[in-house]
Amino acid sequence: MNEDKIKKFDLEERLVAFSVIIIEITENLYTTRAGNHIAGQLVRSGTSPALLYGEAQSAESRNDFIHKLKILLKELRETGIALKIIKNVPLTKKFDLIEEGMIECNELISIFVKSIDTAKKNNNMKK
Repeated sequence: MNEDKIKKFDLEERLVAFSVIIIEITENLYTTRAGNHIAGQLVRSGTSPALLYGEAQSAESRNDFIHKLKILLKELRETGIALKIIKNVPLTKKFDLIEEGMIECNELISIFVKSIDTAKKNNNMKK
C-alpha cells in the first residue's frame, strides 16, 4: 500500500472513530427538550463527515472533490459548536467524552482546512 492510500485509510478510520464518539455523546445527553434537540442535530452533523469523506473519494472532478470537502468542513464546524453548547449548559455529566470530541473535532477541522487549501492550489496549477 502506498503512503497516500495509508493516509486516506487513516483519515477514514479517524472520521469513523469520531462518529462513534459523537454517537456515544448523544446517547449520554440528558433527555430534556434541549438535550433531545441538540442530540438530533449532533448525531446528524457529527456522523456526516465520515459519510461525506466517502463521497469525496468518488468525486467526479477536482472541483467536486473540493466542494464535498467544504461541506464536510461545515459539518465539523457545526459539530464543534454543538459540543460547546453541550459543555456550557451542561447537557451531560460525561465531560471527558465532550472534551475528547472537541479536541478531535478541532484537529479534523485543521486537517480539512489544509486539505482544501492544498486541493485548491493543485486545481489552480492544472489550469
